[in-house]
Amino acid sequence: MGILYKSKRVGKNGRIFVMYKLKTLKDGAGNSEFAGQDSYTRFGRFFRKWKIDELPQLWNVLKGDMSLFGYRPEEPRTFYLMPGYLQDVFLKHKPGIIDMSSVYFIDEERILQLSADPQKTFYEQIKPMKTVLQFFYFEHKSFLLKIAIVWSFLKRILKRK
Repeated sequence: MGILYKSKRVGKNGRIFVMYKLKTLKDGAGNSEFAGQDSYTRFGRFFRKWKIDELPQLWNVLKGDMSLFGYRPEEPRTFYLMPGYLQDVFLKHKPGIIDMSSVYFIDEERILQLSADPQKTFYEQIKPMKTVLQFFYFEHKSFLLKIAIVWSFLKRILKRK
């Protein structure tokens, strides 16, 4: 129980760490990416919509597990399913709270809920595009790109209804 969701994630150089989020799903609801509308806690949908559930990750940044900018860290069971050459690239970088894929797929849950086969949509359409965006960030990382990511994120968050 509790208000925090804790999940083991793979970080830079393969270091496993615990990532924190505000708990948004009821106990036993399963994977958040594929959760149904009735799986959310009382405030869970609101926290997710406004990305408030990500705030505890600032603790991960302070601890050095994550940075503000970088790819979203994967759970070990998912990370080690990736091809080795992709793992090698991700392991060279520190994961983060926000990246280009976070902005581009800000409504990922809605996309998946509208899909006839959410897992297929995620693994065949969303995940490959996220990987492309993450690689673009690795290759073009700069202060200006970070400003553009924050600006785009804020615009998209504030335009939500």
